[in-house]
Amino acid sequence: MSKFELKLPQMGESVAEATLTTWLKEVGDTIEMDEAVFEIATDKVDSEVPSEVEGKLIEKRFDVDDIIKVGEVVAVIETAAGIEKDGSVSAVNPLKTEKQVEQSIVQLEEQLVKAEEAVAVPVQNVSGSERFYSPLVKNIAKQEGISVAELDTIAGTGKEGRVTKNDILAFVAYRKRGVNDAPEPVKPGIAEPIKEVSEKEEPNIEAEKAISKPSNANVADGDEIIPLSRMGKLIAHHMAESISTSAHVQSFIEVDVTNVVNWRNKTKKVFEEREGEKLTFTPIFMEAVAVALKKHPMVNISLDGDQVIKKKNINIGMAAALPDGNLIVPVIKNADQLNLVGMAKTVNDLASRARNNALKPDEIKGGTYTVTNVGTFGSVFGTPIINQPQVGILALGAIRKMPSVIETSEGDFIGIRSKMFLSHSYDHRVVNGALGGMFVKTVADYLEGWDVNREI
Repeated sequence: MSKFELKLPQMGESVAEATLTTWLKEVGDTIEMDEAVFEIATDKVDSEVPSEVEGKLIEKRFDVDDIIKVGEVVAVIETAAGIEKDGSVSAVNPLKTEKQVEQSIVQLEEQLVKAEEAVAVPVQNVSGSERFYSPLVKNIAKQEGISVAELDTIAGTGKEGRVTKNDILAFVAYRKRGVNDAPEPVKPGIAEPIKEVSEKEEPNIEAEKAISKPSNANVADGDEIIPLSRMGKLIAHHMAESISTSAHVQSFIEVDVTNVVNWRNKTKKVFEEREGEKLTFTPIFMEAVAVALKKHPMVNISLDGDQVIKKKNINIGMAAALPDGNLIVPVIKNADQLNLVGMAKTVNDLASRARNNALKPDEIKGGTYTVTNVGTFGSVFGTPIINQPQVGILALGAIRKMPSVIETSEGDFIGIRSKMFLSHSYDHRVVNGALGGMFVKTVADYLEGWDVNREI
């Protein structure tokens, strides 16, 4: 017999850890190849992790709600002899294992002593503080010269109010920007889970204070207190972070989509009979956005410090509402390379699996621009918040029949037309008003020039 170590796989470029939410198998259970063993949740998506081998679960190394780093061993599976893969551990002599364990314990103790010595200098008399500080936090404090008194003023967002890496990095950002009024001290045990700060970005001071300070909302008799869900906390954090990061500016344009509406009404029945897919307006809008991004590549960028990253691929995020009221953004990869049939199939597939919580981690990462359809709920237009680290997002308003002036060679007259508003939010740090306006105008021109005789 041999043992296989099931590790937490890479969830995406920006995902370094995940929370274990559910064990689907118990110790002693038989596991088939590709059968899900446990479920994890990241700030992007919930996902099942399958086994790469057949065998029996003999060890669980983490409990539910534990934070697991990518690459860490989560479970050990006993397999039939000869079925070893990368990451497996062959059966060994028990006596030899015992000696190795003893040696490992000695080495670990030595490493712990060294770690304690390394972090002992900067935060003197930490034992006198009422709060717990991890070795990583202490080490950052040492490098930045942060005293215990200063540490005690940092609002902790970790478990039981502990100061996390992001918390102390936010504090460092305050000091580097010359801000003397640090966040209010917090009592141990009070956690503010939505306060996180990207390592690469200096937060907006006022926005960070608003996130980190506890709410002073009054609770009256009969009021219901509803804790934010895990995803709700993450969304709150991302929205506040985006506002504090990007200089949001909006451009609005009204679009006559009468040709699009008439063409879809004429085509949708034939399309559904032939393709087995419904033809909605969404793939048409996605095609128009892909065309505009190709024409204006400096909207298809991200900002990293003092560098602009011009994206090679056009990957359009499609904001989708979930049954619980939360939001997720699956990504249409290489959208400019899809024809309308391919776009429709991709949009329908991603939307369906988003509603059923069946998206894969790879399908919600790598977006370079985002589209959100606020018209689904009757909104005429909106001012959407940019999905970091992108620099733009387009909101699609509701399509309405409106009286409109129609210009002809024989003069102007009033007619009923199908119209909608496009709302373009963009990051004014790198996208100026001219580019932002030209981009949304290109989308509008593409839709208004739609060929009513187009074949699909």
